[in-house]
Order: sequence, then structure tokens, then C-alpha cells
Amino acid sequence: MAKNIMVIDDSPTMRMSLKASLEMSGFKVETADDGVHALTKLKEGLKPDLIITDINMPKMGGMEFIKTVRALPGFRFTPILALTTESQQAKRDEAKKNGATGWLVKPVPGPELIKVIKQVLPGA
Repeated sequence: MAKNIMVIDDSPTMRMSLKASLEMSGFKVETADDGVHALTKLKEGLKPDLIITDINMPKMGGMEFIKTVRALPGFRFTPILALTTESQQAKRDEAKKNGATGWLVKPVPGPELIKVIKQVLPGA
């Protein structure tokens, strides 16, 4: 059974690239262009096995999204990876405090991303 991954990024190119790479590795992928759009999908019943989110996005950024998702019933233990151009330790610490499982700095080569996904998503 293919694992479901939600990709949240305001860049259409990044969403398309991640979706293609993940689908080639056998995952089902749902995308959203910001945290608000992603939350709407989750509240409508989408239950991804893993969430990959950008940090800097309009409407609702990744930090606020992570914090909000962790407060939703059923998402306390869903792995959430931050995939961003940000590399400052303070931002990483804030994301971890908000509930992020991991932090990756763009660009991440496909094989490296898959390796990290397999570490945080049992059975992937």
C-alpha cells in the first residue's frame, strides 16, 4: 500500500518537482500552495502519512502550520518535515519546538529526500 505524502509549498515548480520525484518512488502525493489551503484539506478528511512543508509562504507559513496541525486531533504523531531555504539554527529550533520531525535545506537531491522519508516514515 502506497504511503500518502502531503507537499506544501508556494512555488508551483517546487510542488511539481517534489510530486514527480515522490510519485516515481511509489508514494501518493497531495499538494497545497500554503498552510491555509493545506489545513482546509486536512479538515476535509485528508490523512497523509507524512507532511512536507515549506517555511516561508503567504497566508500561513510553515511554522504556524506545524503548530496548528499538532493541535488537531489525529495529527499529533504524523511526521512533519520542513523543507526550506532557511538554514539558521534558531529557525530549526523553533520548528522543532512547534512539532516538526525534521528539517531539510533546499535544494535536496531526490535520493536524499527519499532516504530521510524512509527514516521518519515506518514502512515507506
